[in-house]
Amino acid sequence: MRFPPSLAALVETCWRKADVPAEWNLARDEFQAALERSAAYRFGAAQPLQENLIRAYLETLNVRELALARACSAGNNAAWDFFMAQFRPELYRAARAIVGNAGGGESAARDLADSLCADLYGLREREGQRQSLFDCFHGRSKLGTWLRAILARRHVDEIRRARRTEPLEDDTGEPRAEIAALASASPANVLPDPEQASYMAILQVALAAALNALDPRDRLRLAYHYADDRTLAEIGRLLGEHEATVSRKLERTRRDIRRSVESALRHDKKFSDEQLRLCFQYAAGQWPFDLTASLRHSGIQAGSQAEPSALSTRD
Repeated sequence: MRFPPSLAALVETCWRKADVPAEWNLARDEFQAALERSAAYRFGAAQPLQENLIRAYLETLNVRELALARACSAGNNAAWDFFMAQFRPELYRAARAIVGNAGGGESAARDLADSLCADLYGLREREGQRQSLFDCFHGRSKLGTWLRAILARRHVDEIRRARRTEPLEDDTGEPRAEIAALASASPANVLPDPEQASYMAILQVALAAALNALDPRDRLRLAYHYADDRTLAEIGRLLGEHEATVSRKLERTRRDIRRSVESALRHDKKFSDEQLRLCFQYAAGQWPFDLTASLRHSGIQAGSQAEPSALSTRD
């Protein structure tokens, strides 16, 4: 993808925002190429592409870290030294948290982090060109978030190779939730979107707040329907309402929740339309939110979970 001349001013704004140190030896044209590659990754080969979409996308990028990744990929020593000073301690901390007490402890954690550093630097070559994992960073998330996602995936892949038929357990014998969730994903040969975990976490906080703000009777009606899996007729008998009234009020409550969540994401988190779309898309794919726990104080003790489609219905 090549940007049209009409985006030159926006590219210049991104360049100034990145504030690339001279010692990184990153030319403006190389920086623009990184922006174009990021946009191509996001939008694919769809043509013609509306410029307003590209503009909105570029404004969300972490351009400083994208520039750092590009300079490191190009083999600039000053950029690499900066990366190692800023991010290697974070990598070690993240690796220790992912590995935990099992599987070799501190030594395994350092090996996990160091192997990632080696691939970031680019020890492998293809057709005479050094291949750096930095080429896969597109600035859509923070660099630290992206690195943690890769560490987690690599750890899961290693567990898969070593224990293909055994359950993933921690040292208490219980499944490790963060690893089990990653392990349940299809083993594709692509990196996970590093934004997905953060979007899901933000969405869950917003949804929990929306549920807590509901009228107690609306919350109880939701609990009967989604947590206790009762029919509309059963809920009507319990609450003294007609079946049609229960259906209408459930639909109104779903719309209220949707509006509340969207408002929180737009105004508190400054989400764009595209970020909102991705957020709900991720939720539809894998939804770990436990509605029962959030509605427990309503007196319902069922153990099921809400489906994302139930809370994402539009008018």
